[in-house]
Amino acid sequence: MGADIALFPEMWNIGYALPENKSVGLKLAIDPNGSFVDHFKELAGEIKIAIAITYLGKKDNSLRDSLSIINCRGEICLTYSKVHTCDFDLEKIITSGNEFFVCNLDTNSGPVKIGTMICFDREFPESARILMLKAAEIILVPNACTLDENRIGQLRARAFENMVGIAVTNYAAPQYNGHSVAFDGMAYEKDGQSRMTLLVQADEKEGVYLAEFDIETLREYRKREVWGNAFRKPGSYHILTSNVVNEPFIRKTERK
Repeated sequence: MGADIALFPEMWNIGYALPENKSVGLKLAIDPNGSFVDHFKELAGEIKIAIAITYLGKKDNSLRDSLSIINCRGEICLTYSKVHTCDFDLEKIITSGNEFFVCNLDTNSGPVKIGTMICFDREFPESARILMLKAAEIILVPNACTLDENRIGQLRARAFENMVGIAVTNYAAPQYNGHSVAFDGMAYEKDGQSRMTLLVQADEKEGVYLAEFDIETLREYRKREVWGNAFRKPGSYHILTSNVVNEPFIRKTERK
């Protein structure tokens, strides 16, 4: 089908069937250096395609909601662990990651800077903003929840405000509701006319869906338009790094 990158939904090795008990989770979790990821490394090298594979991983005695990006030579370029874990739900047994990463990925269509975030990360504008500041051109987002119009709207906004492409892969119905979606992040034509940024939106059924990003046009757009980093005022954003939580947002399950 001509794809350069294949993206899987969240925790593909267990189909996001996360147990409540951590000890059970440790039995289901995989070693990132083990046979599961090795299989996809071999596959990437064999068919010359980059693969973003997701899994419940383990490190020492902790669980991680992880994604590894493998290039078309079968080499891991990036491994990311979900930062914004759903601590109010089953993901309370998972240890959060603490950093967002971007890699320079060689593809059959040329190099592209790829960033990653996972599912609930999308709820926080800081996730995509950090990836933009680290020079991401496309952000890959494995997902495992209902993608309704509000969450899809969040993703459209993340693409627009950071001038990045965003591709999201979700589980089909009946587990969730499908609607995997991609936006190219280019909201205006050169003459200032608004344009549709939606590249593809799947239905609720299982399937393989392609989203074609025009990287050269995106790079031109990022050079001329006003979003991104040029006009930000980070000196006024100090409160964003505060750990203080006040009412009405205090939750007993929150972890810092």
